[in-house]
Amino acid sequence: MKRAKDQGFRQPAEWAPHDAVWTAWPHIAEEWAEGLDGPRASLAKMIAGIVALDGAGIPRGERVELLVTDAAAEASARALVGEAAAGVRFHQAHYGDVWLRDTAPVFLVDEAGGLTAACFDFNGWGGKYVMPGDTHVAAWVAGAAGAPAWPQGFILEGGAIEVDGEGTILTTRQCLLGGNRNPGVGEAAMTELLCASLGAERVIWLDRGLANDHTDGHIDTLARFVAPGVVAAMAPAAGDPNTEALEGIIADLRAARDARGRRLEVVTVPSPGTVRDEQKALMPASYMNFYIGNRAVIVPTYRAATDDAAVAAIAAMFPGREAVGVDCHPVLVGGGGFHCTTQQQPSRRKS
Repeated sequence: MKRAKDQGFRQPAEWAPHDAVWTAWPHIAEEWAEGLDGPRASLAKMIAGIVALDGAGIPRGERVELLVTDAAAEASARALVGEAAAGVRFHQAHYGDVWLRDTAPVFLVDEAGGLTAACFDFNGWGGKYVMPGDTHVAAWVAGAAGAPAWPQGFILEGGAIEVDGEGTILTTRQCLLGGNRNPGVGEAAMTELLCASLGAERVIWLDRGLANDHTDGHIDTLARFVAPGVVAAMAPAAGDPNTEALEGIIADLRAARDARGRRLEVVTVPSPGTVRDEQKALMPASYMNFYIGNRAVIVPTYRAATDDAAVAAIAAMFPGREAVGVDCHPVLVGGGGFHCTTQQQPSRRKS
């Protein structure tokens, strides 16, 4: 297998400059138990926050590349996004659901400004949700972005990995070793695959994720790099159903060292506690599912008592960006959050 690092490629940290971000518009009504109106409205606010219009209506954030299914879907998106559509490029394409973090390619850059698209196999989160079009999204997006598609030959969702851009990857055993993705591939072999594909040197393995998470413990709901050597995680609220898992994550992170030998500094955000849907089912709500844009950090909120504290805590981690809290409850009903719907395209400039 070719190694990304040997070719000079790596996945940058999310806070590095972006040329664009890829996302998609909800269109499969049966996948949204509470209807399409709520998630569409929330994602429109996310898009507007990422575009970041200035007072003159000029986009100052990053370009949004939005997949829509047809002209009617594009019209609905334009109407809800409003003036921020000035910073959106619409693409009529064939895709299943909106979770482009998992179905789109992972973009890599090199020091000369080259861009390539690592395209992983996709099997519907271990065979749970297989939708027509989703297995082809990675190659389609790579082509639309003008990046060579680099097939990796194993199953991986982008939400299962978190990188610091300096050689370190965070992930979970529950997802990559126990989630029906790559049967027979153990921890050592998966570590080698991840490092080879993403231009990294060390993988920090956490054990498990949130209750009722159909992704089997994606890292982007658990822990996020916010600076070199610094990781954010959630401190459990009183009565939190994920208390044991969250406390274990914090302890494991504090004991870990990154690829440069630094012991990780862990900063915490209060968890949203118990969040339920209209049928009273527990949902895997997480403030860690924020998206780091060029000008703004889009923070999911859940109509919880800790929303304001979480947005403030995340704002303090990114002093050069505006923290924008957006109601994510309608999106979470479909199975994910704002980070799950996005895949950044790094700048071709040296970051």
